[in-house]
Amino acid sequence: MTEWQWTSFQAMGVEALYAMLALRSAVFVVEQQCIYQDIDGLDRQALHLLGWQTSAGVPQLVACVRLLAPGVRYREPSLGRVVCASEVRGHGVGRELMRQALAHARRFYPRQAIRISAQCYLERFYAELGFLAVGEAYDEDGIPHREMLLPPAAE
Repeated sequence: MTEWQWTSFQAMGVEALYAMLALRSAVFVVEQQCIYQDIDGLDRQALHLLGWQTSAGVPQLVACVRLLAPGVRYREPSLGRVVCASEVRGHGVGRELMRQALAHARRFYPRQAIRISAQCYLERFYAELGFLAVGEAYDEDGIPHREMLLPPAAE
């Protein structure tokens, strides 16, 4: 079972920050063999959703995403640094991570579209959540990406 925790960067605490950066590095840098600057200055401005699972009494961070306000990266609110540990993939954790993140984004930014920069191989996953591909695919740090937009929720 995954326990979900929303936190600001300032309230996160050093242990959670370390776990978040370690997970992102393990997946984005090591697993995907992508040399890039993960620490981009935007984490300080984000709300972070952390997904924890406990094994042998020790909490482990297995998923996380950051939510940026409109105007920080894009005109719309945006989700980024979406990541799940390899051991939980295929068990619905990524889908639940996104459901939690989207629900929170909708509460904070009602009647606004939500933008993401998705790795192209995950377009179908995001499309199943309602995102629409916009524009052409582009290279971001050696990995094909495409911007995707989730239309505003119907009232």
